[in-house]
Amino acid sequence: MRRVTEEPSRTLSNGMRAVLEQDRWRPGFVNLVVDGTPQSQVNPADPRQLGFEYVQRIGHVIDLLREPGAPLTAVHLGAGALTLPRYIAATRPGSRQQVLELEPALVELVREHIPLPPDSGIRVRYGDAREGLTRLPRALTGSVDLVVVDIFSGSRIPAHVTTVEFYREVAALLAPDGVVAVNLADGPGLSFARGQAATLGAAVKEVAALAETQILKGRRFGNVVLIGSDSSLPLQWLPRLLAAGPHPSKAVAERELRDFVAGAPVVTDATARPSPPPGRTFLAVDRD
Repeated sequence: MRRVTEEPSRTLSNGMRAVLEQDRWRPGFVNLVVDGTPQSQVNPADPRQLGFEYVQRIGHVIDLLREPGAPLTAVHLGAGALTLPRYIAATRPGSRQQVLELEPALVELVREHIPLPPDSGIRVRYGDAREGLTRLPRALTGSVDLVVVDIFSGSRIPAHVTTVEFYREVAALLAPDGVVAVNLADGPGLSFARGQAATLGAAVKEVAALAETQILKGRRFGNVVLIGSDSSLPLQWLPRLLAAGPHPSKAVAERELRDFVAGAPVVTDATARPSPPPGRTFLAVDRD
């Protein structure tokens, strides 16, 4: 493992700059920053430690899937620093994982300076995430335990991966009790997040939303994690997910989720828009 001591960088195909930076507040952690927006945080020495709040929430969902420590079949749309694939490889040895990433230069940067462990079971494929779904091995259809959707271009989610048509393609991968976890970013009013909850709910049978309390109240910009399944979500998870932190946190499901959606329209390929841009200070990186 090569220790990141400088600030290695690459220019991506869209002209954005990807940089690996040591985290000044958490020794040992490295941040992947793209176009000034932190995209991932990883501890190369211990990938079981998760940094960003939304990643921790998805990690708790992963911990509750199947039997503890049992291998999973997982598909990750968006690579980042491969934080969650590393987490699954470390906590559930023998897992089979496919990662779809648009930017080869980003993955090359990460793998050069934060190599994957040998025999990780992580396969990286390149190309647009939605288009790449059609090129995954056919054996994955209907057999995937977990799909993680974490797709950003800089600080925004591209429109074509926010639609009911896209989520139906994702849902086709899931095993009967498989789970999809979607990372969103939204601000006051949560119109984008509410629309995404409605849209995911049109593709799978049950949806729940997890976030920091003030974010779900629509008081500030931040990340919302949607979890969905074509089977009944094991809602007995929710107290454990909330207790696991980060705190303070809130979950909405069932009737409360219907109230949260509040008639938001389902997003289609014809109506999709990118996620809203964050405020200037959201996710700012202190480089002093």
